[in-house]
Amino acid sequence: MSDTTTIGAYGVVTEPATFTIERLLPGPIERVWDYLTKSELRRQWLAAGDMTLAEGAPFEFVWRNDTLTEQPGRRPAGADEEHRLESRILEVDPPRKLVFTWMQGDVTFALEPKGERVLLTVIHRRVSDRENLTKVGAGWHTHLDILVAKLTGETPAPFWDTWPGLRDEYEKRIPA
Repeated sequence: MSDTTTIGAYGVVTEPATFTIERLLPGPIERVWDYLTKSELRRQWLAAGDMTLAEGAPFEFVWRNDTLTEQPGRRPAGADEEHRLESRILEVDPPRKLVFTWMQGDVTFALEPKGERVLLTVIHRRVSDRENLTKVGAGWHTHLDILVAKLTGETPAPFWDTWPGLRDEYEKRIPA
């Protein structure tokens, strides 16, 4: 991945039970917003799921991590082929901010123009414990690396070959 797309490659725990990670992406902001909010684009790097961009609107995320990269890699034992999660929009301010809730806490996508690029900040709050913080950190990191690749025309590394190594790295980085 190019140094122009990372702001400190790793995410950090910014307060108890809160994980924050940033990426500097090629703009314009409306393009990045579409990759966050339109199911057909979001499914290429995170999860599918149509959403109505209105406060209180329910939606469902559908993860199929095997389909995110040309070669998915080897799915770890216990990881499902598909994962679904009911969600609800808490706040929406197109094209700058989207906040939603799901079983594992609340997630904020914040976008800020930086010249021809866009700073994406992902804040995941109310993560239940340290073990989940390491998984969440590795998950967001891997998914955002795929988003960067999609937006820059690069080929992303296989999802399932990347995630376990990042989980191990976050295990070292997140204090006990």
